[in-house]
Amino acid sequence: MIFGEDYKIAAGGEGFIIRNMSRFEMQYAIESAANEGWNPGLYDAGCFYDTDPNGFFIGTMDRTPIGCISAVSYGNKFGFIGFYIIKPEFRGKGYGIQLWKKAIEYLRKVDCTGLDGVVDQQKNYVKSGFNLAYRNIRFKGKVIEGNSRSKKSTSLAKIPFKTILKYDNKFFPSERHVFLKGWINQPGSFSYGWMENGRLKGYGVIRQCREGYKIGPLFADSSKIAEELFIKLITSLKRYTPFYLDIPELNNEGIRLAEKYNMKKDFETTRMYSGKAPDLSVKKIYGITTFELG
Repeated sequence: MIFGEDYKIAAGGEGFIIRNMSRFEMQYAIESAANEGWNPGLYDAGCFYDTDPNGFFIGTMDRTPIGCISAVSYGNKFGFIGFYIIKPEFRGKGYGIQLWKKAIEYLRKVDCTGLDGVVDQQKNYVKSGFNLAYRNIRFKGKVIEGNSRSKKSTSLAKIPFKTILKYDNKFFPSERHVFLKGWINQPGSFSYGWMENGRLKGYGVIRQCREGYKIGPLFADSSKIAEELFIKLITSLKRYTPFYLDIPELNNEGIRLAEKYNMKKDFETTRMYSGKAPDLSVKKIYGITTFELG
């Protein structure tokens, strides 16, 4: 099968077609995520799409979009599935599984595929060969007070991109040059790094979303650095602005950080992998980047 070629799914109905999503149609995926309550970032679409323009698929019925899925490839080493959404009135009719098969087919050559599964779909992912790695807990808080207590945090714009990319590689299964370049430069976002003795020891990004802001990623070599970056990020916002942080449950210090600042559990997913799970420093991941692309 040729990727990007329109094709009809006979089992799902003569009018159902799956094809590559255009950059313009990426907004459909973002709106679908918003309708599911996932609170996407205001400027996520371009950053996501540029990472792998061939990895986004849309399902249409008589030319009307009814579902989507992403299967982003980070080279041959790692892939990530997200945006798996079917309009409610079309669920349970076989359209979703066809989109799923398309995503799996597209990523068939990567060594490992990851996803963040919502609770009610995790059993289905297990049946498809995905194994549970750990839970991610989304916490919600509001900016009240606090100032960064150190001058060691600095704008990421002042840190060489190669330095940021090298550090990011410790926490992601594959180099993500294109994604990261766009991610840390989104409009309406703030990003800071922590330098010690000329070395980057942590960095964080907070971006504007449909509701409030989301922190992600937040990577740090210690809980102290993570907290300093956390404070710097949230105090970049106006007082009482809501913000979110998605923390791997395995990172006990990250959970304590959220609780210390009166953040409340809001949502959860489970990180799952097919193939051998990557060996990452999860306990230094105080905030994952995004549920959609990993």
